[in-house]
Amino acid sequence: ARGVRRASQLFRVLGVVVNIMQKTSKESPSAFNPRPYFRMFIGWYMELLEAAVGDEVVMIPSLAALADALLALQPLRIPAFAFSWLELISHRHFMPKLLLASGQNGWPHFQKLLLALLQFLEPYLHNAELTEPIRLMYKGTLRMLLVLLHDFPEFLCKYHFQLCDVIPSSCIQMRNLMLSAFPRNMRLPDPFTPNLKVDLLPEISESPRIVVDFNTSLKGLQVPLSTYLSLRQPADFLGELPQKLLLPQVEAVAAGTRYNVPLINAVVLYVGMNAIHKGQAIPMEIFQQLVVDLDAEGRYLLLNAIANQLRYPNSHTHYFSCVLLFLFAESSLEIVKEQITRVLLERLIVNRPHPWGLLITFIELIKNPRYQFWSHPFTRCAPEVERLFENVARSCIGQKQGEEEKKAAELAAV
Repeated sequence: ARGVRRASQLFRVLGVVVNIMQKTSKESPSAFNPRPYFRMFIGWYMELLEAAVGDEVVMIPSLAALADALLALQPLRIPAFAFSWLELISHRHFMPKLLLASGQNGWPHFQKLLLALLQFLEPYLHNAELTEPIRLMYKGTLRMLLVLLHDFPEFLCKYHFQLCDVIPSSCIQMRNLMLSAFPRNMRLPDPFTPNLKVDLLPEISESPRIVVDFNTSLKGLQVPLSTYLSLRQPADFLGELPQKLLLPQVEAVAAGTRYNVPLINAVVLYVGMNAIHKGQAIPMEIFQQLVVDLDAEGRYLLLNAIANQLRYPNSHTHYFSCVLLFLFAESSLEIVKEQITRVLLERLIVNRPHPWGLLITFIELIKNPRYQFWSHPFTRCAPEVERLFENVARSCIGQKQGEEEKKAAELAAV
Protein backbone atom coordinates (compact mmCIF):
# COMPACT_ATOMS: atom_id res chain seq x y z
CA ALA A 1 0.00 0.00 0.00
CA ARG A 2 2.88 2.35 0.81
CA GLY A 3 4.46 1.79 -2.60
CA VAL A 4 1.16 2.19 -4.44
CA ARG A 5 0.33 5.41 -2.55
CA ARG A 6 3.75 6.90 -3.30
CA ALA A 7 3.57 5.87 -6.95
CA SER A 8 0.08 7.37 -7.21
CA GLN A 9 1.38 10.72 -5.97
CA LEU A 10 4.34 10.52 -8.37
CA PHE A 11 2.03 9.59 -11.23
CA ARG A 12 -0.11 12.70 -10.66
CA VAL A 13 2.96 14.95 -10.56
CA LEU A 14 4.39 13.33 -13.69
CA GLY A 15 1.03 13.75 -15.44
CA VAL A 16 1.12 17.51 -14.85
CA VAL A 17 4.73 17.76 -16.08
CA VAL A 18 4.01 15.66 -19.18
CA ASN A 19 0.99 17.80 -20.09
CA ILE A 20 3.02 21.00 -19.69
CA MET A 21 5.86 19.61 -21.84
CA GLN A 22 3.52 18.43 -24.59
CA LYS A 23 1.62 21.72 -24.65
CA THR A 24 4.80 23.84 -24.64
CA SER A 25 6.49 21.82 -27.39
CA LYS A 26 3.35 21.96 -29.55
CA GLU A 27 2.71 25.70 -29.17
CA SER A 28 6.33 26.83 -29.72
CA PRO A 29 8.54 23.92 -30.84
CA SER A 30 11.53 26.16 -31.69
CA ALA A 31 11.50 27.78 -28.24
CA PHE A 32 11.18 24.50 -26.31
CA ASN A 33 14.01 24.12 -23.78
CA PRO A 34 14.52 20.48 -22.66
CA ARG A 35 17.17 21.17 -19.99
CA PRO A 36 14.95 22.05 -16.98
CA TYR A 37 12.76 19.02 -17.60
CA PHE A 38 15.82 16.78 -17.99
CA ARG A 39 17.19 18.03 -14.65
CA MET A 40 13.79 17.48 -13.06
CA PHE A 41 13.80 13.81 -14.11
CA ILE A 42 17.39 13.34 -12.92
CA GLY A 43 16.33 14.79 -9.57
CA TRP A 44 13.50 12.27 -9.34
CA TYR A 45 15.92 9.46 -10.21
CA MET A 46 18.25 10.51 -7.38
CA GLU A 47 15.57 11.27 -4.77
CA LEU A 48 13.10 8.46 -5.43
CA LEU A 49 15.02 5.58 -6.95
CA GLU A 50 18.26 5.89 -5.01
CA ALA A 51 16.40 6.40 -1.74
CA ALA A 52 14.33 3.27 -2.39
CA VAL A 53 17.26 0.92 -3.16
CA GLY A 54 16.42 -2.49 -1.71
CA ASP A 55 12.74 -1.60 -1.17
CA GLU A 56 10.94 -3.04 -4.21
CA VAL A 57 7.53 -2.22 -2.75
CA VAL A 58 8.36 1.43 -3.42
CA MET A 59 10.86 0.97 -6.27
CA ILE A 60 8.79 -0.98 -8.83
CA PRO A 61 5.66 1.27 -8.85
CA SER A 62 7.91 4.35 -9.02
CA LEU A 63 9.87 2.88 -11.96
CA ALA A 64 6.63 2.01 -13.75
CA ALA A 65 5.31 5.57 -13.28
CA LEU A 66 8.54 7.09 -14.63
CA ALA A 67 8.58 4.65 -17.57
CA ASP A 68 4.99 5.54 -18.50
CA ALA A 69 5.83 9.25 -18.35
CA LEU A 70 8.89 8.78 -20.57
CA LEU A 71 6.80 6.78 -23.04
CA ALA A 72 4.39 9.73 -23.26
CA LEU A 73 7.38 12.00 -23.98
CA GLN A 74 8.91 9.80 -26.71
CA PRO A 75 10.76 11.50 -29.60
CA LEU A 76 7.91 10.96 -32.06
CA ARG A 77 5.77 13.25 -29.87
CA ILE A 78 8.41 15.74 -28.68
CA PRO A 79 11.39 15.65 -31.10
CA ALA A 80 13.10 18.54 -29.27
CA PHE A 81 13.36 16.34 -26.18
CA ALA A 82 14.93 13.39 -28.09
CA PHE A 83 18.53 13.60 -26.83
CA SER A 84 17.51 14.20 -23.22
CA TRP A 85 14.99 11.37 -23.54
CA LEU A 86 17.63 8.92 -24.82
CA GLU A 87 19.91 9.78 -21.92
CA LEU A 88 17.05 9.40 -19.44
CA ILE A 89 15.93 5.93 -20.62
CA SER A 90 19.53 4.64 -20.66
CA HIS A 91 20.55 6.34 -17.39
CA ARG A 92 22.44 4.17 -14.86
CA HIS A 93 19.89 5.03 -12.16
CA PHE A 94 16.93 3.96 -14.36
CA MET A 95 17.62 1.29 -17.01
CA PRO A 96 19.45 -1.25 -14.79
CA LYS A 97 16.90 -0.89 -11.99
CA LEU A 98 14.01 -1.36 -14.42
CA LEU A 99 15.57 -4.46 -15.98
CA LEU A 100 16.67 -5.97 -12.65
CA ALA A 101 13.23 -5.64 -11.01
CA SER A 102 12.06 -8.97 -9.60
CA GLY A 103 10.04 -11.24 -11.87
CA GLN A 104 11.10 -9.26 -14.96
CA ASN A 105 8.31 -6.83 -14.10
CA GLY A 106 10.21 -3.94 -15.66
CA TRP A 107 10.93 -5.66 -18.99
CA PRO A 108 7.63 -4.81 -20.76
CA HIS A 109 8.07 -1.15 -19.80
CA PHE A 110 11.60 -0.97 -21.22
CA GLN A 111 10.58 -2.88 -24.34
CA LYS A 112 7.99 -0.16 -25.08
CA LEU A 113 10.63 2.56 -24.59
CA LEU A 114 13.13 0.79 -26.86
CA LEU A 115 10.47 0.27 -29.54
CA ALA A 116 9.57 3.98 -29.33
CA LEU A 117 13.24 4.88 -29.91
CA LEU A 118 13.58 2.55 -32.91
CA GLN A 119 10.29 3.74 -34.41
CA PHE A 120 11.56 7.31 -34.25
CA LEU A 121 14.81 6.40 -36.00
CA GLU A 122 13.25 4.04 -38.57
CA PRO A 123 12.27 6.56 -41.33
CA TYR A 124 15.69 8.25 -41.18
CA LEU A 125 17.58 4.95 -41.26
CA HIS A 126 15.33 3.51 -43.98
CA ASN A 127 15.97 6.47 -46.27
CA ALA A 128 19.63 6.82 -45.17
CA GLU A 129 18.96 10.44 -44.16
CA LEU A 130 21.61 10.62 -41.46
CA THR A 131 21.96 14.26 -40.57
CA GLU A 132 24.44 14.98 -37.79
CA PRO A 133 21.78 14.93 -35.00
CA ILE A 134 20.34 11.62 -36.27
CA ARG A 135 23.85 10.17 -36.60
CA LEU A 136 24.51 11.03 -32.95
CA MET A 137 21.17 9.53 -31.95
CA TYR A 138 22.01 6.36 -33.88
CA LYS A 139 25.42 6.06 -32.20
CA GLY A 140 23.82 6.53 -28.80
CA THR A 141 21.28 3.81 -29.61
CA LEU A 142 24.04 1.39 -30.66
CA ARG A 143 25.91 2.04 -27.42
CA MET A 144 22.79 1.35 -25.39
CA LEU A 145 22.22 -1.87 -27.31
CA LEU A 146 25.80 -2.93 -26.59
CA VAL A 147 25.15 -2.41 -22.87
CA LEU A 148 22.00 -4.53 -23.17
CA LEU A 149 23.90 -7.21 -25.08
CA HIS A 150 26.60 -7.35 -22.40
CA ASP A 151 24.54 -6.95 -19.22
CA PHE A 152 20.98 -8.00 -20.12
CA PRO A 153 21.20 -10.41 -23.09
CA GLU A 154 18.09 -12.32 -22.00
CA PHE A 155 16.04 -9.16 -22.59
CA LEU A 156 17.15 -9.00 -26.25
CA CYS A 157 16.58 -12.77 -26.60
CA LYS A 158 13.01 -12.48 -25.36
CA TYR A 159 11.96 -9.44 -27.42
CA HIS A 160 14.01 -9.94 -30.60
CA PHE A 161 10.90 -10.52 -32.74
CA GLN A 162 9.24 -7.16 -31.99
CA LEU A 163 12.55 -5.28 -32.18
CA CYS A 164 13.44 -6.71 -35.61
CA ASP A 165 10.06 -5.52 -36.91
CA VAL A 166 11.08 -1.87 -36.52
CA ILE A 167 14.71 -2.14 -37.70
CA PRO A 168 15.07 -1.39 -41.44
CA SER A 169 16.67 -4.12 -43.54
CA SER A 170 19.56 -1.75 -44.28
CA CYS A 171 20.58 -1.56 -40.58
CA ILE A 172 22.49 -4.81 -40.63
CA GLN A 173 24.87 -4.18 -37.74
CA MET A 174 22.07 -3.05 -35.42
CA ARG A 175 20.11 -6.20 -36.22
CA ASN A 176 23.18 -8.36 -35.69
CA LEU A 177 23.57 -6.81 -32.23
CA MET A 178 20.01 -7.86 -31.36
CA LEU A 179 20.36 -11.37 -32.75
CA SER A 180 23.79 -12.09 -31.22
CA ALA A 181 22.36 -12.13 -27.68
CA PHE A 182 22.31 -15.48 -25.88
CA PRO A 183 21.45 -16.47 -22.28
CA ARG A 184 24.29 -15.87 -19.83
CA ASN A 185 24.04 -19.41 -18.46
CA MET A 186 24.78 -20.84 -21.91
CA ARG A 187 28.24 -21.55 -23.29
CA LEU A 188 28.18 -21.17 -27.07
CA PRO A 189 29.83 -24.01 -29.03
CA ASP A 190 32.61 -22.72 -31.28
CA PRO A 191 31.00 -22.48 -34.76
CA PHE A 192 34.45 -22.95 -36.35
CA THR A 193 34.95 -26.39 -34.75
CA PRO A 194 35.71 -28.93 -37.53
CA ASN A 195 32.86 -31.41 -38.11
CA LEU A 196 30.61 -29.72 -35.55
CA LYS A 197 27.40 -31.79 -35.26
CA VAL A 198 24.83 -29.08 -34.66
CA ASP A 199 21.88 -31.49 -34.49
CA LEU A 200 23.53 -33.35 -31.59
CA LEU A 201 23.94 -30.30 -29.36
CA PRO A 202 21.71 -30.60 -26.27
CA GLU A 203 20.43 -27.00 -26.62
CA ILE A 204 19.15 -27.61 -30.17
CA SER A 205 16.02 -29.37 -28.92
CA GLU A 206 15.06 -26.51 -26.57
CA SER A 207 12.60 -23.80 -27.64
CA PRO A 208 13.68 -20.18 -27.00
CA ARG A 209 11.68 -17.90 -24.73
CA ILE A 210 10.12 -15.21 -26.92
CA VAL A 211 7.16 -12.85 -26.69
CA VAL A 212 4.87 -12.78 -29.72
CA ASP A 213 1.14 -12.11 -30.15
CA PHE A 214 0.14 -13.82 -33.39
CA ASN A 215 -3.47 -12.61 -33.09
CA THR A 216 -2.17 -9.05 -33.55
CA SER A 217 0.85 -9.58 -35.79
CA LEU A 218 -0.84 -11.90 -38.33
CA LYS A 219 -3.69 -9.37 -38.89
CA GLY A 220 -6.46 -11.91 -39.59
CA LEU A 221 -4.25 -14.45 -41.38
CA GLN A 222 -3.87 -16.74 -38.36
CA VAL A 223 -7.08 -18.77 -38.86
CA PRO A 224 -6.70 -19.43 -42.64
CA LEU A 225 -2.97 -20.06 -42.21
CA SER A 226 -3.57 -22.50 -39.36
CA THR A 227 -6.29 -24.26 -41.37
CA TYR A 228 -3.99 -24.65 -44.37
CA LEU A 229 -1.16 -25.97 -42.20
CA SER A 230 -3.51 -28.59 -40.78
CA LEU A 231 -5.64 -29.57 -43.80
CA ARG A 232 -4.06 -28.01 -46.90
CA GLN A 233 -7.37 -26.19 -47.32
CA PRO A 234 -8.50 -23.98 -48.94
CA ALA A 235 -6.58 -25.18 -52.00
CA ASP A 236 -6.11 -21.67 -53.41
CA PHE A 237 -4.73 -20.21 -50.14
CA LEU A 238 -1.05 -20.67 -51.06
CA GLY A 239 -1.52 -19.06 -54.47
CA GLU A 240 -3.22 -16.03 -52.89
CA LEU A 241 -0.77 -15.65 -49.99
CA PRO A 242 1.76 -13.37 -51.80
CA GLN A 243 -1.04 -10.88 -52.49
CA LYS A 244 -2.04 -10.87 -48.82
CA LEU A 245 1.50 -9.83 -47.86
CA LEU A 246 1.21 -6.53 -49.77
CA LEU A 247 0.45 -3.18 -48.18
CA PRO A 248 -2.38 -0.91 -49.36
CA GLN A 249 -1.04 1.55 -51.94
CA VAL A 250 -1.16 4.59 -49.63
CA GLU A 251 0.72 2.76 -46.86
CA ALA A 252 3.21 1.35 -49.37
CA VAL A 253 4.20 4.86 -50.50
CA ALA A 254 4.74 5.97 -46.90
CA ALA A 255 6.64 2.80 -45.95
CA GLY A 256 8.91 2.80 -49.01
CA THR A 257 8.08 -0.85 -49.81
CA ARG A 258 5.13 -2.70 -51.32
CA TYR A 259 5.29 -5.38 -48.65
CA ASN A 260 4.05 -5.58 -45.07
CA VAL A 261 7.37 -6.50 -43.47
CA PRO A 262 6.05 -7.19 -39.93
CA LEU A 263 3.40 -9.49 -41.45
CA ILE A 264 6.05 -11.40 -43.43
CA ASN A 265 8.11 -11.77 -40.24
CA ALA A 266 5.06 -13.07 -38.37
CA VAL A 267 4.09 -15.56 -41.11
CA VAL A 268 7.63 -16.96 -41.24
CA LEU A 269 7.83 -17.44 -37.46
CA TYR A 270 4.30 -18.87 -37.20
CA VAL A 271 4.87 -21.39 -40.00
CA GLY A 272 8.27 -22.35 -38.58
CA MET A 273 6.97 -22.85 -35.03
CA ASN A 274 4.15 -24.99 -36.44
CA ALA A 275 6.72 -27.18 -38.22
CA ILE A 276 8.89 -27.53 -35.10
CA HIS A 277 5.98 -28.53 -32.86
CA LYS A 278 4.08 -30.76 -35.30
CA GLY A 279 6.82 -32.01 -37.64
CA GLN A 280 4.80 -31.58 -40.86
CA ALA A 281 5.97 -31.17 -44.45
CA ILE A 282 3.41 -28.45 -45.28
CA PRO A 283 5.48 -25.57 -43.77
CA MET A 284 8.44 -26.33 -46.02
CA GLU A 285 6.10 -26.46 -49.03
CA ILE A 286 4.87 -22.97 -48.08
CA PHE A 287 8.43 -21.62 -47.98
CA GLN A 288 9.30 -23.31 -51.29
CA GLN A 289 6.22 -21.87 -52.99
CA LEU A 290 6.76 -18.37 -51.62
CA VAL A 291 10.37 -18.10 -52.87
CA VAL A 292 9.05 -18.95 -56.35
CA ASP A 293 5.91 -16.79 -56.35
CA LEU A 294 7.32 -13.63 -54.73
CA ASP A 295 9.23 -11.05 -56.76
CA ALA A 296 12.84 -10.15 -55.91
CA GLU A 297 11.88 -7.63 -53.22
CA GLY A 298 9.38 -9.92 -51.53
CA ARG A 299 11.78 -12.88 -51.66
CA TYR A 300 14.56 -10.81 -50.10
CA LEU A 301 12.26 -9.77 -47.24
CA LEU A 302 11.13 -13.38 -46.76
CA LEU A 303 14.72 -14.65 -46.60
CA ASN A 304 15.60 -11.83 -44.18
CA ALA A 305 12.72 -12.92 -41.93
CA ILE A 306 14.10 -16.47 -41.94
CA ALA A 307 17.63 -15.22 -41.20
CA ASN A 308 16.28 -13.22 -38.23
CA GLN A 309 15.73 -16.56 -36.47
CA LEU A 310 19.38 -17.64 -36.81
CA ARG A 311 20.48 -16.87 -33.25
CA TYR A 312 21.97 -18.89 -30.38
CA PRO A 313 21.60 -22.72 -30.27
CA ASN A 314 17.90 -23.59 -29.96
CA SER A 315 15.19 -25.39 -31.92
CA HIS A 316 14.25 -22.27 -33.93
CA THR A 317 17.84 -21.62 -35.02
CA HIS A 318 18.27 -25.24 -36.10
CA TYR A 319 15.01 -25.39 -38.05
CA PHE A 320 15.42 -22.09 -39.91
CA SER A 321 19.06 -22.89 -40.71
CA CYS A 322 17.82 -26.13 -42.30
CA VAL A 323 15.14 -24.17 -44.19
CA LEU A 324 17.69 -21.84 -45.81
CA LEU A 325 20.02 -24.71 -46.71
CA PHE A 326 17.13 -26.78 -48.09
CA LEU A 327 15.88 -23.88 -50.22
CA PHE A 328 19.41 -23.34 -51.55
CA ALA A 329 19.86 -27.02 -52.42
CA GLU A 330 16.40 -27.73 -53.87
CA SER A 331 15.57 -24.53 -55.74
CA SER A 332 15.99 -24.67 -59.50
CA LEU A 333 16.16 -20.86 -59.70
CA GLU A 334 19.65 -19.38 -59.59
CA ILE A 335 18.26 -16.06 -58.31
CA VAL A 336 16.97 -17.83 -55.16
CA LYS A 337 20.43 -19.24 -54.42
CA GLU A 338 21.98 -15.85 -55.08
CA GLN A 339 19.56 -14.03 -52.77
CA ILE A 340 20.07 -16.57 -49.97
CA THR A 341 23.81 -15.98 -50.28
CA ARG A 342 23.30 -12.21 -50.28
CA VAL A 343 21.18 -12.29 -47.10
CA LEU A 344 23.82 -14.34 -45.26
CA LEU A 345 26.84 -12.53 -46.68
CA GLU A 346 25.70 -8.98 -46.00
CA ARG A 347 25.26 -9.88 -42.33
CA LEU A 348 28.77 -11.34 -42.18
CA ILE A 349 30.75 -8.53 -43.82
CA VAL A 350 29.80 -5.93 -41.21
CA ASN A 351 31.67 -5.54 -37.93
CA ARG A 352 31.17 -8.08 -35.17
CA PRO A 353 29.26 -9.48 -33.37
CA HIS A 354 27.75 -12.07 -35.71
CA PRO A 355 24.91 -14.35 -34.56
CA TRP A 356 26.00 -17.94 -33.91
CA GLY A 357 23.29 -19.42 -36.13
CA LEU A 358 24.30 -17.18 -39.02
CA LEU A 359 27.89 -18.43 -38.85
CA ILE A 360 27.07 -22.13 -38.69
CA THR A 361 24.63 -21.77 -41.61
CA PHE A 362 27.12 -20.01 -43.88
CA ILE A 363 29.97 -22.38 -42.93
CA GLU A 364 27.77 -25.38 -43.75
CA LEU A 365 26.78 -23.78 -47.07
CA ILE A 366 30.34 -23.23 -48.29
CA LYS A 367 31.85 -26.45 -46.84
CA ASN A 368 29.28 -29.13 -47.65
CA PRO A 369 29.78 -30.53 -51.20
CA ARG A 370 26.01 -31.08 -51.46
CA TYR A 371 25.44 -27.38 -52.09
CA GLN A 372 28.25 -26.96 -54.67
CA PHE A 373 28.52 -23.36 -53.55
CA TRP A 374 31.68 -22.44 -55.45
CA SER A 375 30.31 -23.78 -58.75
CA HIS A 376 27.61 -21.12 -58.99
CA PRO A 377 28.27 -18.23 -61.42
CA PHE A 378 27.36 -15.49 -58.91
CA THR A 379 30.45 -16.33 -56.83
CA ARG A 380 32.66 -15.34 -59.80
CA CYS A 381 30.57 -12.65 -61.55
CA ALA A 382 33.24 -9.96 -60.93
CA PRO A 383 36.80 -9.97 -59.51
CA GLU A 384 35.83 -7.88 -56.48
CA VAL A 385 32.88 -10.18 -55.70
CA GLU A 386 35.14 -13.24 -55.98
CA ARG A 387 37.67 -11.64 -53.60
CA LEU A 388 34.87 -10.84 -51.17
CA PHE A 389 33.71 -14.46 -51.10
CA GLU A 390 37.28 -15.67 -50.67
CA ASN A 391 37.90 -13.29 -47.75
CA VAL A 392 34.70 -14.30 -45.95
CA ALA A 393 35.35 -18.01 -46.55
CA ARG A 394 38.92 -17.60 -45.30
CA SER A 395 37.75 -15.94 -42.10
CA CYS A 396 35.09 -18.62 -41.58
CA ILE A 397 36.93 -21.86 -42.35
CA GLY A 398 40.61 -20.96 -42.64
CA GLN A 399 42.73 -19.96 -45.61
CA LYS A 400 44.19 -23.32 -46.64
CA GLN A 401 41.00 -25.31 -46.22
CA GLY A 402 38.95 -22.65 -47.99
CA GLU A 403 41.26 -22.58 -51.02
CA GLU A 404 41.33 -26.39 -51.22
CA GLU A 405 37.53 -26.64 -51.12
CA LYS A 406 37.13 -23.93 -53.72
CA LYS A 407 39.60 -25.66 -56.10
CA ALA A 408 37.86 -29.00 -55.58
CA ALA A 409 34.48 -27.44 -56.39
CA GLU A 410 35.84 -25.75 -59.51
CA LEU A 411 37.36 -29.04 -60.73
CA ALA A 412 34.08 -30.84 -60.10
CA ALA A 413 32.23 -28.18 -62.07
CA VAL A 414 34.59 -28.66 -65.02
